[in-house]
Amino acid sequence: MRALEIARDRNVDLVEVSPNAMPPVCKLMDYGRFKYEQAKKENEARKNQKTITLKEIRMRPRTDDHDINVKTRKIQEFLADGDKVRVSVQFRGPDMRHPDIGRKLLDGIAEELKGIATIERTPMMEGRMMSMIVSRAPGWEPPKKQTPLPTGKEKATQAANAAPNNESNENAPAAASTPQAPVATTEESQVTEPQEQ
Repeated sequence: MRALEIARDRNVDLVEVSPNAMPPVCKLMDYGRFKYEQAKKENEARKNQKTITLKEIRMRPRTDDHDINVKTRKIQEFLADGDKVRVSVQFRGPDMRHPDIGRKLLDGIAEELKGIATIERTPMMEGRMMSMIVSRAPGWEPPKKQTPLPTGKEKATQAANAAPNNESNENAPAAASTPQAPVATTEESQVTEPQEQ
């Protein structure tokens, strides 16, 4: 009761901070400010939290080897971003009779990702889909992205900037710009000159 009187005298709120303690702990404070600071802390914690999303890569049992390699690289990109990946093989029609082909496909991808990914869920059939879930292997660091190579125009400007300035380079453009007389190399070509009258 004494705490309530003090709170009224100071024009503040009496807030129970930890109700499970013996005896319960209370504080004299502005309750609105307390709620504001709590919300601010929760927002900071939410910002610092990394959300892991589940990406999905779909294939068919008859997917070509090159397409499988492209999809495997895409899986590696997702894993590098910290996402989990569901790798699915979709069966249609007569493909349903051969689930072993889908299992071999998923096992091959798992073998390709060895050391990069860990298998969280082994391949299992769910209706017309067989899928497995992979996540980033502990201790695996993705390779750093390379800077793009210069294009043809960029190479030409770099070569022009790197060329030393000497007299032979200065005379070269002047020689190329002077017109030269046409030279006839075959008998069929005839050069006629205007006649004076």
